[in-house]
Amino acid sequence: METIERTAVQRPFGLVKGFVAAYGAMGAAVFGTIVALAAADGTATGFMWTRSALVPVSAAIVYWLVTLAARGSRRAYQRARLIAVVAPIALVGVDLIPGVCPLWFLLLQTACAVLLACAAVPLVRMRATFPK
Repeated sequence: METIERTAVQRPFGLVKGFVAAYGAMGAAVFGTIVALAAADGTATGFMWTRSALVPVSAAIVYWLVTLAARGSRRAYQRARLIAVVAPIALVGVDLIPGVCPLWFLLLQTACAVLLACAAVPLVRMRATFPK
């Protein structure tokens, strides 16, 4: 019985890891686009460099936290859940400030935010797995 319960708990973590990995891959692709753009014509701004570099870094951190949470760490779970809920709002919210970035960048960052928000759903649903 314990194995079935453990498998049932681990399944959502696998789903979350998949979404976080996709978030990181998409973020790395956006960063690569910024590198190529800067090399080609130099139109990448400091804001775009910073934002596109932070996504893969945050993905690595969230993935690590989810791995720790899957092993039973309540604090890692809480941090991963918090980042997965708040970061998508921050990603899109800041990019919506008029003139801060081009539309294509906003759309790519929004795609990243959607992937991380998808990871937030199972994390929020697992709240009962980590009681206070």
